[in-house]
Amino acid sequence: MDCDEFVELVTAFLDDALDEHTERRFIAHLAECDGCEIYLDQMRATISEVGSLHMVDLSDGARSSLLAAFRDWNTRP
Repeated sequence: MDCDEFVELVTAFLDDALDEHTERRFIAHLAECDGCEIYLDQMRATISEVGSLHMVDLSDGARSSLLAAFRDWNTRP
């Protein structure tokens, strides 16, 4: 597994949604790649922090900025 594939699978890994073979490959890559280990830690921290936010906690400006930032995320190269 390379780093690009690892990044694509992080969400599925955190959701415990990888098949056994892919999870083994994911964990093997993680054991060899410090950069991906850091990335996984950052994703866990982000989920922990953002997961505790509620819509009412965001100002109108912050909400608009976040929606704009992610509106077209799947069309970006």
